[in-house]
Amino acid sequence: MSPVCPRHGQSIASLSELVAGRAGDIDHWAVPGTYCLHFYLGQPLQLVVGRLGLRELPPGDLIYVGSAFGPGGLRARLARHLRTDKPLHWHIDFLTACLTPGIWREDNSGERLECAWVRELLALPGASVPIPGFGSSDCREGCPAHLVALRVPGMEVMIGL
Repeated sequence: MSPVCPRHGQSIASLSELVAGRAGDIDHWAVPGTYCLHFYLGQPLQLVVGRLGLRELPPGDLIYVGSAFGPGGLRARLARHLRTDKPLHWHIDFLTACLTPGIWREDNSGERLECAWVRELLALPGASVPIPGFGSSDCREGCPAHLVALRVPGMEVMIGL
């Protein structure tokens, strides 16, 4: 089953379909917003993450919370996450170079919701920060990371897998 956009209730088959313009109203995606990417690891993954160095991610569900307030909005940012020829600049680039994410949640209201969503995720039982500082170098609200590991019973139901 594909992840479901909680805001619209629509099933999004994949990030690549969204970026190609086949998933819903493309104008919805060409605006600034906040998004969550979902990754599933069947086993631990060792990953070099820029200056953070060699780290190990636990098996299970990982949610990355990001924002897209630059030119092209959500569509441009999500397209970058799919590119294989990108320079590895942001922490998330190192993860998307290894794994293809699905989109789990998005908001195009123009509000900066990144930190609020991280707090919501970290409040879930079993949630943890797998790599301190991942994705939060420029965080203004002191988030420990913008990547959250979830070991929540029934998580597969929550994320629509």
